[in-house]
Amino acid sequence: MSQTVQKQDEYTHESVLLHEVCEHLDLPKKRNVVDVTLGLGGHARAILENLPKSGKVIGFDADPAHIKIAKRKLRKYKDQMVYIHANFVDMTQELKKTRVRAIDAFLFDLGIASPHVDDPERGFSFLREGALDMRFNPKDQKTTAADVVNKYSERELIRIFKEFGEEKHARKIAQALCKTRKRRPFKTTTQLAEHIAKNVKRTGRIHPATRVFQALRIEVNKELDVLVEGLRQAVELLKKNGRIAVISYHSLEDRIVKNLFRDLARQNGETLKIVTKKPIVPTPEEIAQNPRCRSAKLRVAQKL
Repeated sequence: MSQTVQKQDEYTHESVLLHEVCEHLDLPKKRNVVDVTLGLGGHARAILENLPKSGKVIGFDADPAHIKIAKRKLRKYKDQMVYIHANFVDMTQELKKTRVRAIDAFLFDLGIASPHVDDPERGFSFLREGALDMRFNPKDQKTTAADVVNKYSERELIRIFKEFGEEKHARKIAQALCKTRKRRPFKTTTQLAEHIAKNVKRTGRIHPATRVFQALRIEVNKELDVLVEGLRQAVELLKKNGRIAVISYHSLEDRIVKNLFRDLARQNGETLKIVTKKPIVPTPEEIAQNPRCRSAKLRVAQKL
């Protein structure tokens, strides 16, 4: 996740927990690193600066726009970069197509990229009006957030809002949505957010639609299923003594990472050693500079 500003088709951004990631991946001893969520290349640049000159970064991203921007920003390292336009759930088969075999480290940065949030046409945010889309890869993904809101049953919506949004008003919101969509389908982000706000009172700083939008994004992109499968593939592909670092931004993701690391560290013939007994979080200084990172948690494990 990054705090991002767009100016003349160029993005500047601040990657989260940058120093901590580089330190815990022990990069001077590594050669091949996979950044499974390349984004705009912020972490990849820092990794390349700390790798030996013979080292390479293999960057995955489902969004072709991110690949394009990252290539421009990392052109200095073009001989050390391998770009793969694919979701990291397909990393095993995609890596087979490259000449890279031994993977020394993996980085998962699970935050939604700021260009997604800041571009109203992508439909991730209700701060500005845009179509209810939320697909990371519009070319290959068919189901949009509008499809979920307008076509899923009330029971399915309640489950999604509860499980993926941890929304305590899930039933009330779902019932109101189903009633309203019979008269007028939901098409825009602001239309949906305003409808939720009318049915659920605001408490504190969080907008009533925040958790529902999170739940919709997770459902549209199958994020939690992809995370579990991606982590398992990464552990399988990792070399002995290689490291895997994961930055999560909400409790559902962090719980998955924590439990998987713990299970693999406890099973017979232990697979992993947990490097970070407690998650590493941003410093107050980093949060002041980049408020979007305040919920970030970094967990690191090492292959045995």
